[in-house]
Amino acid sequence: MPGPHRAAERGRSARRLLVLLMAVAMAATGCAGDDEPPPGSPSSASMARPPIRPVEPLTPDDLAHAVTVDNVMAHIRALQQVADADGGNRAAGTSGYDASLAYVADRLRAAGYLVSTPQFEFPRFDSGPVQLGADGGRVDSQVLRYSAGTGGETLTATPVEISGHGCADSDYPSAVSDSIAVITRGTCTFADKAHRAQEAGAVAVIVVNNTAGPLNGATLGVDDRPSIPVVGIARDSGATVGGASSVSLSVTASTTPIVSHSVIAQTRTGDTDDVVVAGAHLDGVRAGPGINDNATGTAALLETALRLGSTPRAAHAVRFAFWGAEEDGLVGSRSYVDSLDPAERDAVALYLNFDMLASPNGGYFTYDGDGSARLGGRAGPPGSAGIEHLFTAFFASRGVPVQPAAFDGRSDHAPFAEIGVPVGGLTTGSDREKSAAEADLWGGHTGTAFDPNYHGPDDNVANVNTGLLAVNASAIGFAIATYALSTDGPDGVPTKEDRHRSDG
Repeated sequence: MPGPHRAAERGRSARRLLVLLMAVAMAATGCAGDDEPPPGSPSSASMARPPIRPVEPLTPDDLAHAVTVDNVMAHIRALQQVADADGGNRAAGTSGYDASLAYVADRLRAAGYLVSTPQFEFPRFDSGPVQLGADGGRVDSQVLRYSAGTGGETLTATPVEISGHGCADSDYPSAVSDSIAVITRGTCTFADKAHRAQEAGAVAVIVVNNTAGPLNGATLGVDDRPSIPVVGIARDSGATVGGASSVSLSVTASTTPIVSHSVIAQTRTGDTDDVVVAGAHLDGVRAGPGINDNATGTAALLETALRLGSTPRAAHAVRFAFWGAEEDGLVGSRSYVDSLDPAERDAVALYLNFDMLASPNGGYFTYDGDGSARLGGRAGPPGSAGIEHLFTAFFASRGVPVQPAAFDGRSDHAPFAEIGVPVGGLTTGSDREKSAAEADLWGGHTGTAFDPNYHGPDDNVANVNTGLLAVNASAIGFAIATYALSTDGPDGVPTKEDRHRSDG
């Protein structure tokens, strides 16, 4: 890195450290732990902090009462400050994420938790503007995930429509060389089409959707991806592009190998062979500071851990997880689950997930553990129904209506559900529009997204619905205390012995 850039980076690092020191001072913690700090973390010994008094004796109602919205908001404001000092975001692989990780890990260490920061690697795909023109007219297009870019240049070439679906070498005539191949979706993978087009000499590929609407969410896959740009267009645009005399294409896209970390903190008391795990993703998207999504879940879970304390008088150990790279495909949680051996998997009694707890136009949702709502997702693994019923009963006791949310695999509960761990959790809605019936339940605006700033630059502190956050933060404390004390009961999760028998 040239000298001026290195100096600028030193300046940013100094500002990050200052922000972190200020943020850590905003709330109280206890004595330091004895494990190694994560990369970039300042020494805990250098910071004087007043102690936090854990709830004693531990009861679900008392922990619920102790997790206050004011303290949760203090953590949220600290994470906003971190984002402000680091280019406006806290995405995995950025200095903003590293400072967020250091903030969380330092406070848990200082409270006496056993803390680790497991490392994971992943390829991060970043894309910017895509401009596709046909004979000078603009055509809407979407870049496929893991596509190459055009290197800041605009490609101009003749389009060649490929017969069939472009899944055989014979589909590609000699005219494809130095052209842009136009291929219909279907039969084989996008990567297979693109590789064959590239081998035939094409400089880019345009995939035409075979159903109505744009080609959203398409990916080439991270392994063995082609080195030419690949974009998708709607079926109705196929004739326009394929019949043009000239097509121009400009794509901003890159794939970067990233090394990052999650934070895992475990109590020093309780049965470690029958552990309660609760998690929230620590990262945000690159477009904004990621405050509702998901500083709210991070902050509420962190405050619950601090109020529980590292040595509660409880039957079960509690493990708090703050996942990295959720926004890049559940990378941190999946990497962690994959790292567990059979005995370690068997030791997980249940998993609770908290993602987006304060959507500005939000509602109260808990995962549909028993599948009774028939929302398109499936029921959770055995024991998930009990978690749903516990949250439903909590909200009912507060006079708050709650609705089931589908297990759609969009958050960090998914890797745990895939290995049969009972799962549950809370959310307040993201990009789906609120219905009239939901507005009758919770107020807010019909026909507006639960979070109109979802994955955007305005997902900041002003985007937080503190009313929803207060109730959800208390619900987290109630559930974690309940399961820390006992997983038995009429709606309990499978016991260690039951899990052992089900494994054969």
